[in-house]
Amino acid sequence: MSATPESVDLKLWTVLAKAYEAIRAHAFAHIEGEGLTPGEFGVLDTLYHKGPMLLGDLQHHVLVTSGGISYLTDRLERQGLAVRRDYAADRRTKEVVLTAKGTRLMRRIFPAHAAVIARALGDVDAESKRAAIALLRTVGRAAAAAGGVAGAAPTADGPASK
Repeated sequence: MSATPESVDLKLWTVLAKAYEAIRAHAFAHIEGEGLTPGEFGVLDTLYHKGPMLLGDLQHHVLVTSGGISYLTDRLERQGLAVRRDYAADRRTKEVVLTAKGTRLMRRIFPAHAAVIARALGDVDAESKRAAIALLRTVGRAAAAAGGVAGAAPTADGPASK
């Protein structure tokens, strides 16, 4: 019995979702063990690796709504981990920056987070990882290009086309 294109698509979706869930469980357990939500960690991680960002740009990197990024930024400000500041080039917007406390936290927890992910993927050889990255980029771009879904989430490589 040969597989129909639809059954292959559904199988790909199922395998992708299960693989994500298996890795996510490791990552989220570590993040939550540090007293952060996954969304908070996403903001901190992005700012730590990319530097200060406009609120809207940060929203697209973290893959949350505009209300979600405001909520997360508020929480991080209350914890003293990030701060909004005026953006010199356009006073209508704000830039989000890690505080010294936020930078110290990320310096402490990011290496352990990376190690958790590495352990979760430890039995996968480097060549398979590179092939998976290339394949998943292709899958993500194809799904984003298919359009037709209102409010489609951005892909790993940037915002989805609408």
